[in-house]
Amino acid sequence: MVSETDLINLYSQRILALAASIPHAERLIDPDATSQKRSPLCGSTVTVDLCVADGKVSAFGQDVKACALGQAAASVVGSAIIGCSIEELEIARDQLLAMLKSDGPVPSAPFEGLEVLLPAKEYKNRHASIMLCIEASLDAFKNA
Repeated sequence: MVSETDLINLYSQRILALAASIPHAERLIDPDATSQKRSPLCGSTVTVDLCVADGKVSAFGQDVKACALGQAAASVVGSAIIGCSIEELEIARDQLLAMLKSDGPVPSAPFEGLEVLLPAKEYKNRHASIMLCIEASLDAFKNA
C-alpha cells in the first residue's frame, strides 16, 4: 500500500510546477512528422509534432493529455529537445528507461531535468506515461 508520504514525494512541488508549465504546448501548423503515443494502462496520450533540419529538431509542438508525471516528463523534454539529434533522443530514452527500471543513472544533458521523476521508479504503473513524450518524439523524428 502506498503511504501518504510516498505520494507527497512522488508528486513533489517541482513535478507539479513542471506539469503546470509545459513548453511548446501548441501543435505545429506544418510539421515534418507527427506521432501520438498512448499508455494503455492509464489512457494518457501525447501527440508530438516536429520539424527536422540538418539532422536536428528545429521545431517542436506537443499536445499532452497525461497525469502529472507524464506532463512533467513532457515539460522537461519540451525544454530540451530543440537542437537535438536522433542519437541524443535515443540516449535520453534509454537513460530514462534505465533510471526508472534498473537503477540506471539520471539522463545526461540536456535531459538531466528528468531526474525529478526518480521517485516514480517504484511506481511501475506510471512508467509508460513518463515515457510517452520521448517515445513519440523519437517516432516522429524517424518519420520526418
